[in-house]
Amino acid sequence: MTTRYINGRIFTADTDPASAWAETVVIDDATIVYVGSTDDAPEADDTVDLQGRLVLPGFTDAHTHLLMAGAALGQVPLTAARSLEEIQTLLRDARAADPDATVIRGRGWLFDSVPDGAPTAAMIDAVVSDIPVYLDANDYHSCWVNSAALAELGITRDTPDPIGGHFARDAAGEPTGLLYETAATQYAWAHRDETTTDADRDADVERVIDAYLAAGVTGTIDMAFDEFGLAALQRAQARHGGELPIRVAAHWIINNTGDDDANLAQVARAAELADHDASSWFRIVGIKLILDGVIDACTAAMRHPYADGTNAAPIWPVAQLNPVVAAADAAGLQVAQHAIGDYASEIALDAIEHAVAVNGERPRRHRIEHLEYAAPGTAERMARLGVTASMQPVHSDPAIFANWAEMLGDDRVDRAFPWPEYEDAGALLAFSTDAPTAPHEALANMYVASTRASALDRSVPAIHPQFALPLAAAIGHATRDAAASVGDGDWRGRIAPGFAADLTVLDTDPFAEGPESLLSAHVVETIVAGRTRYRAEG
Repeated sequence: MTTRYINGRIFTADTDPASAWAETVVIDDATIVYVGSTDDAPEADDTVDLQGRLVLPGFTDAHTHLLMAGAALGQVPLTAARSLEEIQTLLRDARAADPDATVIRGRGWLFDSVPDGAPTAAMIDAVVSDIPVYLDANDYHSCWVNSAALAELGITRDTPDPIGGHFARDAAGEPTGLLYETAATQYAWAHRDETTTDADRDADVERVIDAYLAAGVTGTIDMAFDEFGLAALQRAQARHGGELPIRVAAHWIINNTGDDDANLAQVARAAELADHDASSWFRIVGIKLILDGVIDACTAAMRHPYADGTNAAPIWPVAQLNPVVAAADAAGLQVAQHAIGDYASEIALDAIEHAVAVNGERPRRHRIEHLEYAAPGTAERMARLGVTASMQPVHSDPAIFANWAEMLGDDRVDRAFPWPEYEDAGALLAFSTDAPTAPHEALANMYVASTRASALDRSVPAIHPQFALPLAAAIGHATRDAAASVGDGDWRGRIAPGFAADLTVLDTDPFAEGPESLLSAHVVETIVAGRTRYRAEG
């Protein structure tokens, strides 16, 4: 069946300005067959009058965590709480609202909302002490817990710090309730995974898919996929007749065990999965390595110390990183490396160069995630190596920037999130949200990208407006380039003949009304493979 959408403002995301706009698009089943003027559009079985509305290619969230984002949507939201008292009030209210609860989970707290940036179990115990409480930081690299949770996890003064993480301790060596990096993943998150049921995960998957479709997102790239996620997505496919309502590409998480053979075994598992049952709906495309932490917690690996004189070692030492990257490269897997600090991005590129030297020239499109502070010249080096810059505009939101800047405390702050550097160097720049570390809404992400102002708090002034991008460029990075970042640029991410009919219809045209209208605009309809997957009520 063919459908003709007429009388619209259609932004195609074509890199040629002459082809960036159209009036009409015609879809035949799951594929776009015509893009152009209304007068020249072919007849179709059905015609939809867009009434001047804006049509965009469907957004692809190029870095997200599907199950975590789905779970987070059902947890206590803490990002807006800007003091310990506000956090405690939210936790007290959550306990009162569900007196039969056996655990409370919250997400999104900010370090500068806690006295001295040092949360403790006692602070939570003051309002909830009878059941375990687990609170993931806004960056999801730390977990703040109460005393009941420490007891549940079996964490004591004698518990050793894991590779790549540590427990906050007092002067006597007792754990105080904050789990950094792999301490959070190996204890708090591992316990969460063990106690979460398949029914819970199925609900999380459906919740996050519905949320993304309502936000105009038609494709996602998961960046910490594991056996739990694999099973959950396979069950979702079965529920949806072998397809999914949204396209999912995934990177298999590789944890540094300290043992090269065990690390390489994880790569082999990813390669096995990548060769099995891949489809346009769901596939494993590569591996994910977390090389360092985050600047807000002073756990990102930097070339020079933080303002307090400390620094952090990489989670993956070079001697263990290089064999894993080379093995994944040899297997044809895309390597995605989380690198927030400049030293982390340096060793990430070193590892890719090592893989090229070992495996020779071959098609490859590796990527670095976040790049919040990278040294001058990094963008040019990435362009030469064909490495994608995967970045998240919402992480630069001015409402959450103060602590980031304070931790560095020098002129490095002036080069925070410099997206134009990557454009100018010719590197592929893909935008995403990293949900649930930030809101998943695509339009708010585009607002931050095109203004460097805050989508969270309009009263906060813009920071580094010189790094803001034109709206057309920002949307291109979140549609066309996000799809291209996993090798899909020749069949989706643009509105063009032969491309997948993945479209988003908005009730507002921010190109005409200005970027500020992105914060009040609504998605009217989301179309995936030619089928309406979301339509706004009313």
